[in-house]
Amino acid sequence: MENQISFFSSFALNDVFFMAEAAYRTLLISIISISIGTFIGSIFGWMLFEGRIIAIILLGPILDVFRSVPLIIQLVLFYNFAPIVGFDLNAFESGLVILTLYTAALVANVVRGGIASVGQSMRRAARSLGMNYWQDLRYVVLPIGVRAIFPSWVGVALGVLKDSALVSVLGYVELLRASQILMTRTQEPLLIIAVAGAFYFALSYPISRFSARFERKWSQ
Repeated sequence: MENQISFFSSFALNDVFFMAEAAYRTLLISIISISIGTFIGSIFGWMLFEGRIIAIILLGPILDVFRSVPLIIQLVLFYNFAPIVGFDLNAFESGLVILTLYTAALVANVVRGGIASVGQSMRRAARSLGMNYWQDLRYVVLPIGVRAIFPSWVGVALGVLKDSALVSVLGYVELLRASQILMTRTQEPLLIIAVAGAFYFALSYPISRFSARFERKWSQ
């Protein structure tokens, strides 16, 4: 006989394991997209700050599109048009591409602001000490800029983690999609939503706590 939670006859322990697996899939696609998107977005943010012509003319408008168009529309359009141009991607791969680009667009704006927060007087002082451009970037801009952008980056990361639920429209069984499947089968929407919320909290809370710890450490 299937092990069931006694308070809710239609909700089984196997359903909890199913949601735990879906939470892992949510975490997987989020970690990969945030990691790659942060790297790409940092490069884009530096290019935008430096005012490169290609960044101003091409990159800026493209990033504005990713920031402005609702994520769910980006997902649906890319998933349906990618095969037309020869990219045969499944739901996970399509969601990963769009989430990565979406993250990069958000991080680029954050990084540009972080670099701008470093006072020009400090950079001129670094140059006067004999530092070249890259040394100035590494030893002056990077340490100060990271502290400035870290809280905003954490907000972006948490937002992408929650926005990954939209990948469910492509058929990828992450936490939200798993919840919808179980609600249809068990007819216990309140319980399923509560369990899904607990999983999202478990995924998000450590990020918030670690970020707060780092901020306190840096402020000392």
